Amino acid sequence: MVDILTREVGYKFIKFGIVGFSGVLVDFGFTYASKEWLKIQKYISNAIGFTIAASSNYYLNRVWTFHSNNPDVAVEYGRFLFISAIGLLISTLVLYLLVSKAKFNFYFAKLLAIMVVTLWNFVVNLNYTFLS
Repeated sequence: MVDILTREVGYKFIKFGIVGFSGVLVDFGFTYASKEWLKIQKYISNAIGFTIAASSNYYLNRVWTFHSNNPDVAVEYGRFLFISAIGLLISTLVLYLLVSKAKFNFYFAKLLAIMVVTLWNFVVNLNYTFLS
């Protein structure tokens, strides 16, 4: 397991955060378009936004954050998507609890869910997907 309390990992986390912020824009954009314009159910819209954002985040993290040279892109991408799918489950659970049980605004709850899932995604991708 990678020591997560180093300067190098701190820089990677900052880059991961920047990539993640771009993913938030993609995620919210596609979630909003799916939910509000296409009238797709909110949790399915969430999955659509999350999946598209995860794909763009994989590419940016591979190239910029983790500088991966792994020639087996399909395996690496599969790992990233698997971790993202678990993140989606975590995100959906947080959304469900905050929206349905605690009566939070959907988009505010989504922002909180993204914060939780960001920590999950970084630690697991650092130690599994992009392990150098």
